[in-house]
Amino acid sequence: MHIWGWLTMSEKILEVCNLSVSYGGIEAVKDISFDVERGEIVTLIGANGAGKSTTLKSIAGLVKPKQASIVFERQELVGRQPNFIVKSGVTLVPEGRRVFPNLTVKENLKIGAYLRTDNLDADIEYVYGLFPRLKEREWQLAGTLSGGEQQMLAVGRALMSRPKFIMMDEPSLGLAPLVVKDIFSIIKTINKQGITVLLIEQNANMALQVADKAYVLETGRITMSGTGAELLADPRIREAYLGKTKSAIQ
Repeated sequence: MHIWGWLTMSEKILEVCNLSVSYGGIEAVKDISFDVERGEIVTLIGANGAGKSTTLKSIAGLVKPKQASIVFERQELVGRQPNFIVKSGVTLVPEGRRVFPNLTVKENLKIGAYLRTDNLDADIEYVYGLFPRLKEREWQLAGTLSGGEQQMLAVGRALMSRPKFIMMDEPSLGLAPLVVKDIFSIIKTINKQGITVLLIEQNANMALQVADKAYVLETGRITMSGTGAELLADPRIREAYLGKTKSAIQ
C-alpha cells in the first residue's frame, strides 16, 4: 500500500482561525474558524458565492486574507508563498480541472511534481493504478480528454506532490453520475491511504456521505457544523441542499 501520511488519533492537522477575506469592498469570508483532524474527510457545503472556494484559496496561499491564522502541522501558513505551502504537504485540486491542454497526460502529471527532485516513476505508476484510463491515454493531449478524465488527471497531478493534505474544489462539477461515483470512490481510497481531505462540493448528498465532519457556509459565515451523518439527516440541510435526490456510494 502506498501510504504518504501517518494517522494519529485526534491530532489537528489544520487549524483555521478568524479567517476574513475581502474583494474590494465585498466581504467574501467573515471571521470563520474551523479545524481538520489528521486522517479525516471534511466537507464545506453551501450555495455559490458562500465563500467556499475563497477559503481553500486562502489556505493554499493564492488569496491574501484580511485577517487569519492558518496553521498546518503547527506551522503558520499566512504570508507564505504557494510553493512553500505545497512543499509543506498541502495541495489544491482547483475548480474546473485546469489541466494543461497542449501537454500529454504524463507531462501534466510531471508538472504536479515540479518541486521534487527525486525519481517520479513509482508515483506515476501509483496514479495510473488509481486511474487506469490515464495509463491508457498516457501520451494523449490533456485537452482531448473527456471531462471525467480531465478531473482524474487533475487529482493525479495533485497527488504527484506527495501531499499530506489535499483540497478539492468541486471535483464532480459537470460530470456524469457514474463518473461522479468513481471520483468519490477515489477520494475515499486516497483518504484510506493516509491523506487528509478537505472537500468543496455542490453535490452535498455525496459529500456528506463520505465526510467525517462537515461545515455549512452561508454568505461567508459558518452557520452549521457536525458529522457528515448528522448534517445528512438534518431536515434543514435536506431541504436547502439535498432536495429529493438520494444516491449511495458502495
